[in-house]
Amino acid sequence: MPAAPTLASLAQPGILQGIPAQARYLTCQLRVGADPRAVLRELARQADGQHLVVGLGDSLVRELGIALPGLKAFCGVDGARVKLPATPADLWLWLRGSDRGDLLVRSRHLEALLAPAFDVQRITDAFSHHHNKDLTGYEDGTENPDAEEAPAVALVGEGEAAPAGSSFVAVQRWRHHMNRFEAMSRQQQDHTIGRERDTNEELDDAPDSAHVKRTAQESFEPEAFVLRRSMPWAEGNEGGLVFAAFGRSFDAFEAQLRRMSGAEDGIVDALFTFTEPETGAYYWCPPVHGGHIDLSAVGL
Repeated sequence: MPAAPTLASLAQPGILQGIPAQARYLTCQLRVGADPRAVLRELARQADGQHLVVGLGDSLVRELGIALPGLKAFCGVDGARVKLPATPADLWLWLRGSDRGDLLVRSRHLEALLAPAFDVQRITDAFSHHHNKDLTGYEDGTENPDAEEAPAVALVGEGEAAPAGSSFVAVQRWRHHMNRFEAMSRQQQDHTIGRERDTNEELDDAPDSAHVKRTAQESFEPEAFVLRRSMPWAEGNEGGLVFAAFGRSFDAFEAQLRRMSGAEDGIVDALFTFTEPETGAYYWCPPVHGGHIDLSAVGL
């Protein structure tokens, strides 16, 4: 009798793999009156979940006549003391690779594939910077679960309402105001993040507003662990971070965002002194079967 598949083997591989050298994100909207089924079936045949990670928005899933347990639209945070834009979309594609030109060619092919039913509304190019550092020079995702723990954090387990191996991802595009950050002293910068930039060590004397203190995953009840797969982006002289947090639900991300935004205790994360989210959306990333994404849970 063949062994039962592991949870990780059911997931889109790109979710659990490390950050690629280059990436391109496509955010897509279903055209009014269009039937997405044929396009989604062809997309599923071409998407391996490794070089192309696919996420479906709640509005698209409901258009297919399905109410998927755990999936909803991002609506911000009640009581937030900062702006948290909600920009829901129907389809999110994360192209992963090592060559920017190759990603351009692939994304043009995908745009043509989607054209009968979807409009590509936003394209963001991203990249790995100095071994997973943010454009500020600080390491991103230090507290990520290790490879052994990641599946339990990022993936829906067996016996849960949504399909095993699928994942829920929260995506925000943050724009850094680099002039503000560069105007800070080195100590102010370290206290904003809560770590010493060169050593990545946490600072004992960092203020309560420091990002590390605001988002310490083990400090929540229950603990709020997510698998971060964020990447810097740049256009001209502007840039920031495409933040992506994968989880077995949206609960951990929402707990962190409530605290960051000041809704929990009135203390706003110091990150907001120099950066802000421009977008905010939730998606469901289906599992894979036979090397391609499996859309059977939404009737395809």
